[in-house]
Amino acid sequence: MLTTRHWDRLGNGGLTFTELGFGAAPIGNLFKAITDDQAHAVLEAAWAGGVRYFDTAPLYGLGLSETRLNRLLRDKPRNSYVLSSKVGRLLKAVPPDQRDGIGKWIDVPSRQEIYDYGYDATMRSLEFSLERLGVDRIDILYAHDLDIFNHGSAEALLARLDAFMAGGYRALLALRDQGVIRAFGGGINEWQPCQWLLERGDFDLFLLAGRYTLLEQEAQESFLPLCVERGVGIVVGGPYNSGILATGPQPRAHWNYAPAPDWVMQKAARLQGVCARHGVRLVDAAFQFPLRHPAVVSVIPGGQGLEEMASNLAAAQTKIPQSLWGQLRDEGLVRADAP
Repeated sequence: MLTTRHWDRLGNGGLTFTELGFGAAPIGNLFKAITDDQAHAVLEAAWAGGVRYFDTAPLYGLGLSETRLNRLLRDKPRNSYVLSSKVGRLLKAVPPDQRDGIGKWIDVPSRQEIYDYGYDATMRSLEFSLERLGVDRIDILYAHDLDIFNHGSAEALLARLDAFMAGGYRALLALRDQGVIRAFGGGINEWQPCQWLLERGDFDLFLLAGRYTLLEQEAQESFLPLCVERGVGIVVGGPYNSGILATGPQPRAHWNYAPAPDWVMQKAARLQGVCARHGVRLVDAAFQFPLRHPAVVSVIPGGQGLEEMASNLAAAQTKIPQSLWGQLRDEGLVRADAP
């Protein structure tokens, strides 16, 4: 079975995460369509392998990811798993030619994303997610995509952050205080906005996507030490940096949702070389590296097929020699202060 990590910042019993969680964006038909049965087979394989933490969002497949999770979870005891979703977008029904995400989300409901980090929108988003998921509660809500990557500029991001703190943050506080949710935080592609939020509010967990990996560890500058100090948990999304740490530096490898630039290809090749000398797959080291940090509670790679799910399960259970980590540090491939 998979190793678990218990988090209890608030002293209310907390939550128990499997070190391998399931990031449910790919089953929302990310970049390619899979059938309901194919998605369900992947989810069933995750469950059979011991995965008990599932993360989704309204954005993923414009609702499709949540509805596909519904089929898996409807007959599972509610206390047997941890479930997170996100707030910050409402979905509006539109004609097919007006929907968002054309070319990214394939064969999905015709919806437009409406960014709204306000109080009422946060409450409505939770209600809609509960309906799509078919559950009576969601354990964790993350404010989704409060970053420059999504909002385009530092000024636009600051306006969204201010709107969230004035509205959605108060809603999430109320939901946690009332016991409707167990915890809340941000699901974000950049560590700097996470730190901005943590310095201004009472947050529990952050889902940090792609920013604490074998390729990138700038979050260790100040954000991750602050999390340790405050008992804040980190869920690491995108541990393979959109694929290159799973596939290696092959032609057309992806990093950060785009073709990998030269510096990424070169560093990935060096990382792969060190791993090979220790008889370890690059993907295994990439999965386990973030788990060495004391703030990290779970790592949630994506997976659209049974082969990828099997690889993730193998990565979670591989024994990696301590000498590998030492050599990565000695060669300057990971930060000297990375745990």
